[in-house]
Amino acid sequence: MQPLIWWLVVGLVAGVLASLVVGGVGYGIVGDIVIGIVGAFLGGWIFSALGAGAPMGGLAGSIFVAFIGAIVLIFIIRLIRGGTRRAP
Repeated sequence: MQPLIWWLVVGLVAGVLASLVVGGVGYGIVGDIVIGIVGAFLGGWIFSALGAGAPMGGLAGSIFVAFIGAIVLIFIIRLIRGGTRRAP
C-alpha cells in the first residue's frame, strides 16, 4: 500500500507545480494527480532518452522528473486542445 501513497504524493505535487509554472488553474486534485503520474512516466522516458538522470535522489528526484514530464504533458494537452485554458 505504501508505494501507492508515494505515487499519489509525487503525482499531486508534480501536477500542481507544473500547473502553476505553465500558468494554469490546475485540473483539480484528481486531474493534477493523473497529470503528475503520467508526467512521471513521460519525464522518465525523456530523461532516459537524453541519457540523463535526476539531479537528486530519492523522493525529490522523483518529483523533479515527474514535474518536468508534467510540464511537457500540459503543453501537449494545450496543443491538442488548441491552447485553451480551463476556466476558474
